[in-house]
Amino acid sequence: MSSFLRTRRERLRPADVGLPVSGRRRTPGLRREEVAQLAGMSATWYTWLEQQRPIKVSAAVLDRLAQVLQLNPVERVQLFQLALRAPVVQPSPQRHEISPLIQRTLDRMTAVAAFIMGPRWDVLAWNLPARAFFFDFEAVPRAERNLVWLAFTNPALRSLLVDWPTRAQDIVARFRGDHGRHVGDPYFEQLISRLRSVSPEFTSWWPRHDVRPQSEGRKEYNHPKVGRILAEHLTFSITDNPELRMIVFTPIAANGSVEKFNQTLKSFSASTKSVEMIGA
Repeated sequence: MSSFLRTRRERLRPADVGLPVSGRRRTPGLRREEVAQLAGMSATWYTWLEQQRPIKVSAAVLDRLAQVLQLNPVERVQLFQLALRAPVVQPSPQRHEISPLIQRTLDRMTAVAAFIMGPRWDVLAWNLPARAFFFDFEAVPRAERNLVWLAFTNPALRSLLVDWPTRAQDIVARFRGDHGRHVGDPYFEQLISRLRSVSPEFTSWWPRHDVRPQSEGRKEYNHPKVGRILAEHLTFSITDNPELRMIVFTPIAANGSVEKFNQTLKSFSASTKSVEMIGA
């Protein structure tokens, strides 16, 4: 909450909110006193809010702050979540069960790559096309089957994502939105701590507090076997457990992407059968 408010006011200039610019400023953006004045509250009260003092805050006050800080809709939701929701603190990580029906549904989706992701972005289930096209989740230990962790630590996934710096920052911003609903959860904080210990990029981008929603779109991927593939992606919530999401990748009819996608599946299936025969 503290760093979120601070980063949002620091990105605004006095001229952005109609304040005169007078003299040299030692700190970037708006001062706490200016935010308080514009939001119609005392400077002391706003300072306490930014310092996370144990004070009560109403939805009306947060709404005024969102307007003053010029928050977009996603950031406004983040502000309300951080200020009004009690932290989700669990003594141990919650295990999300994937029903046999969900797995059978994934297995029958042979024309698209799909996997199920938990609230902390742990990848819990997948189909064969997801292993062939996106990432072979079975090839890494269970503790590493996390999309944020893999995007910053696994060379194979990193090379798959065309324009990795932009894509990785987008992942951080979307993950930040999920983190806002679980502030204080040690399971989330453990992952963030691990990422900061191994990734300079994550360490640099996480404090920005950029927030983006999950959304549909089209991205380019650089598959090691067949080259560039264009695919559209969609995210669906699982009705029985809204904390779970299904991410689906569909190759588009451009640049031979459908043919290349099918080629990855055939090649991966053949190699998998060869390994199974050797093991038998």
